[in-house]
Order: sequence, then structure tokens, then C-alpha cells
Amino acid sequence: MDNFFSGFRVSGSGLSAQRTRLNTISSNIANINTTRTNEGGPYKKKDVIFQAIPDTKSFGEVLGVSSPRSEIDRVQVVDIQESKSMPLLKYEPNHVDANKDGYVAYPNINMMEEMTNMMQATRAYEANVSALQAAKDMALASLEIGR
Repeated sequence: MDNFFSGFRVSGSGLSAQRTRLNTISSNIANINTTRTNEGGPYKKKDVIFQAIPDTKSFGEVLGVSSPRSEIDRVQVVDIQESKSMPLLKYEPNHVDANKDGYVAYPNINMMEEMTNMMQATRAYEANVSALQAAKDMALASLEIGR
């Protein structure tokens, strides 16, 4: 039964990581035209950094009664980094945030890239939901066999 719970933990970690990624992508898209932030300057694109980490031990493994198993990795968000790319300068002399030369600094965010990342994150989220459902179905089927 622990293998089912391991599958739940792995898929759950993937769901959580992809949710963070989708939220970050949404923030990038929402701020595509933000020219002024509290830190000063235009909004800076953010990217989520994932890392594979070993799955936590089951209760039986902690007690030393479980047989060894192959290492299973979960995914974890380790950082959300701001882009180091230079802002895009557009000539808009009447804009309130224009510099002395009439240029406004906009975030260097590519809408097509963000939409592609959003589709990829959505598909990964859906795949984790499917894996979670499959693990649930197998656990229920194994309980039915034991009756």
C-alpha cells in the first residue's frame, strides 16, 4: 500500500510545482506592460526553478521494517528567479515614465514564450492529475481484490 502513497506524494508534488509555475507565468503576463514597480524600474520576468528531491521515507522504512526500494524522486520549487535581461526601450515621449530621451523601459517579456510555457505547465499539471487518478483507481481495485 505504501507504493500507492508514494505515487500520491510524487504526483502531489508535481501538482504543487506546476501550480506555482502557472501562477508565476500569470504574473509575468499580467505585468507585461508594467513600467514602474516598488523596487524601481519595469517589472522583471520571473522563472520557476525545479529540483528533484528524494521521496520521504514511509513510516515502515523509518521503523526499519520495510525492504529497500529504488529511489523515487519528487519535484520541488527551489527558487523563483528574476530575469537578468535588459528591459525593452520604446520611444514614447509623452509617457509618464519616459526618460529624458523619450524612451520608456518595458519588461522584456515575450508573450508567445509565456503562452507556450503556460500550455506546457497546464499539460504537465493534467498529466499529474491523470497519474494521481490512476494510482487511486489501482488502490481501490486492490482493496476490492482483498474482499
